[in-house]
Amino acid sequence: MTVDVEDYFQVSAFAPYIARSEWAAMACRVEANIDRILALFETHQTKATFFTLGWIAERYPQLVRAIVAGGHELASHGYGHERVSDLTPEAFATDIGRAKKLLEDLSGQAVVGYRAPSFSIGAGNLWAFDVLLEQGYRYSSSVYPIQHDHYGMPNSPRFAYPVRPGLLEVPVTTLRKFNRNLPSSGGGYFRLLPYAVSRWLIQQVNAQDQQAAVFYFHPWEIDTEQPRIAGIDAKTRFRHYVNIPRTLDRIAHLLRDFSWGRMDEIFLDANSSAPHGPKAGSFE
Repeated sequence: MTVDVEDYFQVSAFAPYIARSEWAAMACRVEANIDRILALFETHQTKATFFTLGWIAERYPQLVRAIVAGGHELASHGYGHERVSDLTPEAFATDIGRAKKLLEDLSGQAVVGYRAPSFSIGAGNLWAFDVLLEQGYRYSSSVYPIQHDHYGMPNSPRFAYPVRPGLLEVPVTTLRKFNRNLPSSGGGYFRLLPYAVSRWLIQQVNAQDQQAAVFYFHPWEIDTEQPRIAGIDAKTRFRHYVNIPRTLDRIAHLLRDFSWGRMDEIFLDANSSAPHGPKAGSFE
């Protein structure tokens, strides 16, 4: 179970409408949303991985400490939510190095996991794995093996695999059906599809592939009172706001229906970077 810790105005789809220079003036809602998520996880005795933006951590250090105090894994989402595909290797190294140091200083714990904003590691920037390794990360969850208009590498492996010696890539989950990979791991698809369909997709991965599912969502996806962004196109509006009022209840169902755990504890062995036991994200 994973959470991408960013606020509503930082999503990549809003980049044409909200300048990065305006972020500091926006009404932040991430703290309250994280509090609700932590309470939900506590109720269902679930531990998760929180891929956290350095920009958020820097402004809300108590949020970082609350995540760690709850027994969850703190991982990196980079500093400024910049797509890896928009960065040079040098700029990427600066971004993920800055975020890692900041998160470790605030938490007092090693940060070994990273997720690229918008799953923006793909066939055109595989050098990013070398940079992650150089910066001290042990695993990435940055590849979405589907065909999508903003991201995706549909021909990549669907489950955890070593991309470099000492570095594991753990893709978010897809189900192989009809000669294609179907998205089965959260985000907008989880909000769009009926919950029964999402549950079936994960059950199929557990049964058909005998693998754990990697699920993700964002704090703003449970926030019905977030400010509405004016002037966005209809496609972006639909993708961002569809079924937000239903998301928190659906996640609660997900926590009841499956067993979940932290990424590091499921996929990283204590003495190596090899994956072990697909137990989390499995149907009970």
